[in-house]
Amino acid sequence: MARHTNPVCKLCRREGMKLFLKGDRCFTVKCAVEKRNYPPGEHGQRRSKPSEYGLQLREKQKMKRIYGVLETQFRTYFEVAARQKGVTGENLVRLLERRLDNIVHRLGFAASRAQARVLVRHGHFRVNGRRVTIPSVLLKAGDVVEVQPKSRESAEIAGALEGAKKRRVPTWLELDAGNFKATVRTLPSKEEMAIPVQEQLVVALYSK
Repeated sequence: MARHTNPVCKLCRREGMKLFLKGDRCFTVKCAVEKRNYPPGEHGQRRSKPSEYGLQLREKQKMKRIYGVLETQFRTYFEVAARQKGVTGENLVRLLERRLDNIVHRLGFAASRAQARVLVRHGHFRVNGRRVTIPSVLLKAGDVVEVQPKSRESAEIAGALEGAKKRRVPTWLELDAGNFKATVRTLPSKEEMAIPVQEQLVVALYSK
């Protein structure tokens, strides 16, 4: 399975902002963006005015990196979003938000989406009572996500839940932390999908 294996802090530096790819570390002074807020590489500190294409590319890269999706899969999500009714950019973000690994992270069962993907692949979660090991599974309203009984003592999950107390669980998800269970109440609205990306620029890039 293809995945990004290089240091993820370089991705945040390349985009010039925190993408919160390393969980709690991103909230500390150890964050690479706090220490070196310029792109990596020998030419990283040079300033140049990006072109229209450059701006669109950066927004696409940010969205891909936030959700941990590679190019082929991301393009597939765009094509699905373009066929749906409504605003394509909003449809695209909503599809990404519905991924199981993203929902596990949003609920606080994992400190980052990367950790959520690992936990899902290792079989620590059930959806509607069935064990699921595919992070890209898209959930719908009414679906129930829960931690496997044998995994509820996991130090990783317990540590993530403790750190998640600083974050707010989105209103479209209903968390029962005591029972390690949550329900997808509804699909996220535009206001609940706030990420630091101008999705209309992503749409413009792919629409050429």
